Amino acid sequence: MKLSTRGRYGLRAMIDMAISEEQSPIATHTIAEREGLSERYLEQLMVPLKRSGLVKSVRGSQGGYVLARRPEDITAGDIIRALEGPIAPVECVSEVNPEECGRSDYCVTRILWSKIRDSIAEVLDSYTLADLAREAHRCREGKCSINEA
Repeated sequence: MKLSTRGRYGLRAMIDMAISEEQSPIATHTIAEREGLSERYLEQLMVPLKRSGLVKSVRGSQGGYVLARRPEDITAGDIIRALEGPIAPVECVSEVNPEECGRSDYCVTRILWSKIRDSIAEVLDSYTLADLAREAHRCREGKCSINEA
């Protein structure tokens, strides 16, 4: 399973918001500038994040976006699912409405695909925005644990 730029950029934007929570609301151009992203593309990503209840929009001259829940209550899995859809290395084992094929009763690879899906979901669901924001702070201090994984 390969994540698209939607998932990768959306996760970066959400981490940025978690780090900068005291500066809420945050304009998309501010996030885009800090993260090196296209503002137009970021605005498109905010729509499914808002629809999924992960961010709220604030109108007006001081408007922008704020996290809809505490960073401790939003997982990387929540964000990826909002932007990419259900976790599914192949359609027959999708988390939501898996597509049945004529081989599903005897497909020997289905168990493999299911385990891959479950492993990906477990990792994504085990990291909260708070975890990732803490790691981002450590990285800025030169104490990054990314290479320890």
